[in-house]
Amino acid sequence: MLDIATFDAARGGNVLYKALAHPPAAEAIRGLYARLAAAGSTVAVYDPVGVAEALALLHPLEEALPLAGVYVQDVREAGARRLGRIARPVTELARSGARAVLVAAYDAGRIAAQAAPWMPPGATVAAPDDAALPPALRTNPRRVLDPLNFATNWAFFRDADGLSTRLVAANYWAGYGGHGVRLWLRLFDAGGHALATWEEALPNGPGGIAIDSRQVRARFGLPEFAGHLFLHAIGTAGHDVVKYVLHVLPRRDGATLSCTHDANPWPADRYAGFPAPRPDERVVVWLENAHPVPIPRGAIGLARMGRGEPVPLREAVPPFGVAALDVAELLPGVAWPAQLELFAGRHIVRPRYEVLRGDRRRIAHANVERTDLAPDPAIPGLGALMGRGFLLPFPVLDRERFRTLVQPTPMATGQADLPLAIEVFAPGGARLARRFLGRLPRDHAVALDLDELLDESALRGTGGHAELLYDFREGGEADGWLHALFRYEDRRSGHAAEASFGAHVYNTILTYKGEPQSYAGPPPGLSTRLFLGLGPAGYRSFAVLIHPTSVPRTAPSDTRLLLHDGAGAVIAETRLGIPASGSAVVRPDRLFAAAALARAGERGYVLVRDGTCRLFGYHGLLDEAGGRFSLDHMFGF
Repeated sequence: MLDIATFDAARGGNVLYKALAHPPAAEAIRGLYARLAAAGSTVAVYDPVGVAEALALLHPLEEALPLAGVYVQDVREAGARRLGRIARPVTELARSGARAVLVAAYDAGRIAAQAAPWMPPGATVAAPDDAALPPALRTNPRRVLDPLNFATNWAFFRDADGLSTRLVAANYWAGYGGHGVRLWLRLFDAGGHALATWEEALPNGPGGIAIDSRQVRARFGLPEFAGHLFLHAIGTAGHDVVKYVLHVLPRRDGATLSCTHDANPWPADRYAGFPAPRPDERVVVWLENAHPVPIPRGAIGLARMGRGEPVPLREAVPPFGVAALDVAELLPGVAWPAQLELFAGRHIVRPRYEVLRGDRRRIAHANVERTDLAPDPAIPGLGALMGRGFLLPFPVLDRERFRTLVQPTPMATGQADLPLAIEVFAPGGARLARRFLGRLPRDHAVALDLDELLDESALRGTGGHAELLYDFREGGEADGWLHALFRYEDRRSGHAAEASFGAHVYNTILTYKGEPQSYAGPPPGLSTRLFLGLGPAGYRSFAVLIHPTSVPRTAPSDTRLLLHDGAGAVIAETRLGIPASGSAVVRPDRLFAAAALARAGERGYVLVRDGTCRLFGYHGLLDEAGGRFSLDHMFGF
């Protein structure tokens, strides 16, 4: 386990972690250590705010510096172990004999000045500030640990084996006051070597973003690669995460078409929601090392959900490297519908996995398995005020063409069972079916085919949606962190796609522990702002928009579909009313004129906007002639 705080459910991402893990920090801190080592025979560490051990985890101190001791400010910490040594009060620092002092803090000017009378005479004093991001890479040049200085993320990025990747997003920071936004980008190969570093300026308005692996490879003259891309947005406002959609496309004719979305940039202890392979499939988990230190052999392991100890990965992963983990090599004999959990030890960002069957592959992401949640005894009694409470909506695609399966996935270590029901709705909001699924044990292997639940004629030619929700008729506990995997199969071509998501409370003014969730600001979140890219040439984008309702609601949505061009200008608009508990399929090629779509271009997108309710959506690309499609949930901002 990498013992460093990356994310806190109450406070959000740890800015210190992002500052230490930023790729250029590795180079700069190596230089800082070298200067300190050259300044004297021994180096003391002054650790006033508890940063030293996090610094040493990502940038090992003892390997680089001859340490003279560790000194602290809080008298309660004197005598505790820091960096394998007994910490001493800073008032003893002058007697250390050190010729150099590392003040382990960012924005450390005031801290160092206060400690100056207790510094060894003539000692060189330095701090991580001396290795911080240069002002040109900061949104706020005056303060290193401003969260907006680290609007970052990682993207699995590949141009190899006949496949390419295309990352798309929008400059949503412009809507929050961001100006002059640009992206600083660094591409790493699987071995963690930097292949290319560059910047891209974004339109001043809410323009589209597209980064295509084929263009990157051609621009820098690169060989094939399967690595990852570090993204850092500068000049931002409102959000300190880079959200995006990632398409997996064939470089030429091919059978693969798939998509996923952004990785959480905060490595977690565990991830779950991985499917075990069918007999004719391989499941490969992509492990992206987000740190400048290697992942040791055995530090990551894979287990069947709810059964047994994890089987450790036998290979190390290099700094900033990427490794492909074949599930069958670690867990032979474990097959669908069993599911898996990854013991990640905070080494990797949220992993993607690929399911390979014949000449087709589909990509999806796992989710963070929470280790900080306990069952909430209040949830079973919320119905009187919160109605149906936590809902997990997902599309049921047109049953004439597609098969829909759902698998509830335990997503917290405290979830011993999942007391669940499923309800299915027509596009107009009428409930067509309900089934109690029981108290599914943690190690369950249930994947429900919606064909088993619906009449033969239901949702043929239209599609609709379904919702998972808690049902306590036989008891059980809940924590609100309900997740599931959704799998879709084309009955004609055999092509498949899958996605996953978690439950929320929808469309009530009453609030409970941050629900209904808001894009920005406090709950309740009662509005919609979703991104739907148009897709590259040869493909048509689509979305399934769902209007979930935790409490009875009669008014339909008042949804605006705003077609933007690549510069962020709105060039066309149409409106849509989705009934409560209903859904709608959105096809930009059927809603907007061909001339408007051509003007929008490949960086264009549709903004789904609603000020009256919270919609949820899933998006993808269609290749109707080839019987291929992709699907994942949409992102909002």
